[in-house]
Amino acid sequence: MERRQDIALGAIFAALGLYAAVKAAAYSGASGTYPMVLGLVLAGFGLLVAVKAALRGQAMPRPLTDHTGRVIVTVTAGAIYLALVPVLGFYTASALVVVALPAALGFRKPVYLVLTAAVFVAIVWSVFSIVLEKPLPTEFWQTF
Repeated sequence: MERRQDIALGAIFAALGLYAAVKAAAYSGASGTYPMVLGLVLAGFGLLVAVKAALRGQAMPRPLTDHTGRVIVTVTAGAIYLALVPVLGFYTASALVVVALPAALGFRKPVYLVLTAAVFVAIVWSVFSIVLEKPLPTEFWQTF
């Protein structure tokens, strides 16, 4: 663990989490509770990384990534996912990325990919529709 990199990264995540929590606290009613908690969790983990690096980190340099090609594939898939969400809908775009990203990274068990996508979508639907009672916008195929 290179101390300066982890302290800086932890501080960045802590600052982003605190910013998100403060912005979410300004939402009306209970709609800001979930994003505020997520922001606080992000800030807490960022602070934990920074403190751990400050206390026990080593000052040896290391590469930013060991698998640059995989990082590029992942960032590209993330950008495509963000572009597809408004067009296809959250569930469809999420299911596609849950199937496509591991396949693009070399995972070759299609049954597990499809099963994972189905379980992921079911969990997200349950959380938003049943637990939070905040259903996500309709999917593209529901408009026909």
